[in-house]
Amino acid sequence: MRHTSAAAGLLATAVLGGLGIAPSAAAQAAPAAVRAAWVATCTEKKSDTTYPCGHWRLLRRDGGTITLRDASPYKVDGKGEKIYDAGSLSISADGRSVLYERTKDHRLVVRKALGGPATVLPKSLTPHGTENTTVYLSPAGDRVLVDYSDDSHPRASVLYTVATGKSVKLPDGDTPLGFSADGDEFLTSRSMGDNTSALVVFKASGGSIKRIPPQVVANAGTMALAADGKTVAVFVSGNEDRHRAPRLRLYDVATGELTAGSDLALAPGSTPSHADWRSDGKLTAVVSTGEDGKAAVVRVLTVDPESGAFTQADKYSVSKHRYTFYTAGM
Repeated sequence: MRHTSAAAGLLATAVLGGLGIAPSAAAQAAPAAVRAAWVATCTEKKSDTTYPCGHWRLLRRDGGTITLRDASPYKVDGKGEKIYDAGSLSISADGRSVLYERTKDHRLVVRKALGGPATVLPKSLTPHGTENTTVYLSPAGDRVLVDYSDDSHPRASVLYTVATGKSVKLPDGDTPLGFSADGDEFLTSRSMGDNTSALVVFKASGGSIKRIPPQVVANAGTMALAADGKTVAVFVSGNEDRHRAPRLRLYDVATGELTAGSDLALAPGSTPSHADWRSDGKLTAVVSTGEDGKAAVVRVLTVDPESGAFTQADKYSVSKHRYTFYTAGM
């Protein structure tokens, strides 16, 4: 966790002044090598069921494509039987590393997105196959979180450090929300059983902080945890019936402070589906459109946390033949 150095004051000012970039993180601020990954869809003629097929493809920022030939397009159950669900995959926010399940044995592996040897993760991370698992890769590709949602084999999520093999278990039942900008923390939501939920920040080194946020924060569809391990960017959904634009607010899990926030110059139905704080302190948000059978158009925005003003950092499309796709940071 990087500690902020800003003096006490408005939370937005503290965030902007205190999330300085460390010298070793300069490479993370460079343009992402990979934008997204997608896998094609096929249709079973008899049942008209669609399923993922072929190879995962990585979309490079320079317009090129990389084929992940050893990445499984589908998941498997505990017996190794094929499940019609897209194979486990996640791209680091810097676009330079990718996590996926290997076709030949469905073990999870991490490797550089542009190629190179893969690090095979322990079988213990997926003891009952990859069905009912969701994976997350940290912004620099050095940590992995595996979340389990199998009621027949309840299990706590595991935060795993690739280089050391150290793992930290998260309480069973917490809903994962994502890594902090430096990958040292992970944000989750926890149901408190009284119609409220808490935000919990877990540290890879051990320990956590927890706070029950206001309802407007708890109900937000998209959140992102900053490198300080406590500041959360909260994207409040727009309302088409009331013609309300999506709104950005900042919430401090340590103190409970919540900024008034600012409206985003987006259509009410264009709430960002994903967001990340980057290592240089910038906040990015992803807005995508595209119905089934049509190409998806993805816009990556750089957002001012204080004013809500944004610029378009990137724009690209994903094939209309996709079964699903994941952007960098997902």
